[in-house]
Amino acid sequence: MRKVLEEKIQHLKDEILALGGMVEQAMRDAVEALKRRDVEASRRIYAADRDINAKRFAIEQEALITIATQQPMAHDLRVLASILEIAGELERMGDYAKGIAKINIMLGDQPLIKPLIDIPRMMEIATSMLRRALRAFVEGDVETALAIPQEDDEVDALYNQVYRELVTYMIQNPRTIDQANYLMWAAHNLERMADRVTNICERTLFVVTGELREFDDQDAEDIQAPADGA
Repeated sequence: MRKVLEEKIQHLKDEILALGGMVEQAMRDAVEALKRRDVEASRRIYAADRDINAKRFAIEQEALITIATQQPMAHDLRVLASILEIAGELERMGDYAKGIAKINIMLGDQPLIKPLIDIPRMMEIATSMLRRALRAFVEGDVETALAIPQEDDEVDALYNQVYRELVTYMIQNPRTIDQANYLMWAAHNLERMADRVTNICERTLFVVTGELREFDDQDAEDIQAPADGA
């Protein structure tokens, strides 16, 4: 039975990585479509969100069946519980990509009030954080999981920069208010994506140590792994 459980957990980890890849690509495509004002591409991204949802639900069903039938204990149960949580986090990130696609559709044929610079930068950082966070989870790499959330500060700084710049546009030209609000919301979605990556990193800590808590500056010094078998 142990071998079957290990195989099922490995398959679920592979599926989480696959779902993460779908979400990363959706966000990259959504920001690129907004940058290029490619409304047709945004419509495809919007529709493809159903595939992300379906993958999330399939992972959840498999994880729940594994918990019910394989009698996981301690560490394995923490892994399966975390997979359930991460699948939900990834589905919400997919919603953020869908939201950016919707913004591009709502803008119609309007030209952008300014070339997008900081929003694509936010996307690059957030998707890189996501990719590495999922790999750290799969590999039980607490050191990497602790380091990644520190990059959220850079995403927050870019969001604040976008916010200030767009407010300036609105003050100078009230006709830009609607589009500036849309672009602000797109940046907000990316800021929230980075926040959810931090949640994934916290799950890696939970799996390895059995402790579930928010990260702070002292975590790298304080965390110790439990004894074998925990």
